[in-house]
Amino acid sequence: MKKIVVANRGEIALRVMKTAQKMGIKTVAVFSVADRNAPHVKFADEAVCIGEAPSNQSYLLGDKIIEVAKKLHADAIHPGYGFLSENADFAKKVEENGITFIGPKPHAIEIMGSKLAAKDAVKEYGIPMVPGIDEAITDPEKAKQIANEIGFPILIKASAGGGGKGMRVVEKVEELEEQMKRAISEAESAFGDGSVFIEKYVASPRHIEIQVLADTHGNILHLFERECSIQRRHQKVVEEAPSVVLDEKLRKEMGEAAVKVAKACDYVGAGTVEFLFDENRNFYFLEMNTRLQVEHPVTELITGIDLVEQQIKVARGEQLAFTQKDLKINGHALELRVYAEDPLDNFLPSVGTLEKYKTPSGEGIRLDNGFEEGMEIPIYYDPMLAKLITYGKSREEAIQLMIKAINAYEIEGVSTTLPFGKFVCEHEAFRSGNFDTHFVKNYYSAEKLQSETEEEAKLAALIALKQYLKDQQQLRLPITE
Repeated sequence: MKKIVVANRGEIALRVMKTAQKMGIKTVAVFSVADRNAPHVKFADEAVCIGEAPSNQSYLLGDKIIEVAKKLHADAIHPGYGFLSENADFAKKVEENGITFIGPKPHAIEIMGSKLAAKDAVKEYGIPMVPGIDEAITDPEKAKQIANEIGFPILIKASAGGGGKGMRVVEKVEELEEQMKRAISEAESAFGDGSVFIEKYVASPRHIEIQVLADTHGNILHLFERECSIQRRHQKVVEEAPSVVLDEKLRKEMGEAAVKVAKACDYVGAGTVEFLFDENRNFYFLEMNTRLQVEHPVTELITGIDLVEQQIKVARGEQLAFTQKDLKINGHALELRVYAEDPLDNFLPSVGTLEKYKTPSGEGIRLDNGFEEGMEIPIYYDPMLAKLITYGKSREEAIQLMIKAINAYEIEGVSTTLPFGKFVCEHEAFRSGNFDTHFVKNYYSAEKLQSETEEEAKLAALIALKQYLKDQQQLRLPITE
């Protein structure tokens, strides 16, 4: 493998290219007009503009990306995450054109892309699942019957869903019909598939996922867990590894369950199996993400394994060079997704120009970054600027380092999730490990963040004033011979 087309943008495109370069592989960036000055475009060995700013006129044009790969004689395509990374048709076309798709086989993407098909595939492996119905449902009367059997509250979920779309919590039977209509309509407009199903709503869940890695020689292993319970709008913002709630026995059980899920769809490459973890320490299979996850760096830091390098090696047909017994957890890692969003205004996207953009660095600090000072934040894509990751010998050390790194990060021109990240790291519920996916609902409000920020500003002003008066005093001291 001598040349790879990276079919993505921003921090993940750059992240993939850095590993490829380290492995002596040339890279090709594809970019939209809006990204022509982006760091990933400058970093690549070659770069090709594939269309206008909207993703459906650029990054989602699979045929055009394949055309670029063929024209420039690339051996493989790495899809990153988002865009075409979980598109089975794209993966199939890449292979049909004699190019290696750095990811799982199309049938695995297809099975795991539908929550219902995924549940069906893992059934015979005895993997725990949330009580509910594992078939698409449109009849409100049948839905009422099932809901009464499993008991309220229930969760209506889109089969093709993700990111909280097509998802509704229903507390009582009277609300069911209306919420079902809404979920179906939302699923249709977001995914072109209105299939929904019903399952028991787990009241205080934690979101724990297991990283798996499989080669083409039948070896499948897991690289432990990531805790992803700090979310807003059902999307993760803070992730860590390992999880504070798992003991060795549970870690082993969940890891083995994840390996079985990968087996169920003949998985190849790096993938993630997601579980719900309830207050009684039961875990339930949720879904499998057939790609690299945004939060993969925390796993890399605690295992010392470069997941992108492993993806490339597996795609080249190599056997995994380590076994399950070789893997150990070392230290603790924490990741904050730095979004251009306003935590004081319901996390709404914040567009503008990065008038100031100074990033933190130092031992134990890693930044997967996709932007530079002076760049504009395009409105067409996910508003993530970077991922700030810290690593320490203990969880406490990683948290303290994260606070220090957030304080050192200087951004002007747009609002970001940095103050929210600091709020989380300083909150007792997070520090104690006693939290779940309702952290934002239970503990966070714009008012609380505002008052904390104001308090800090006051304190900083007082310290500055005190220092100023001290300096003035020293200046006034008479000079003695």
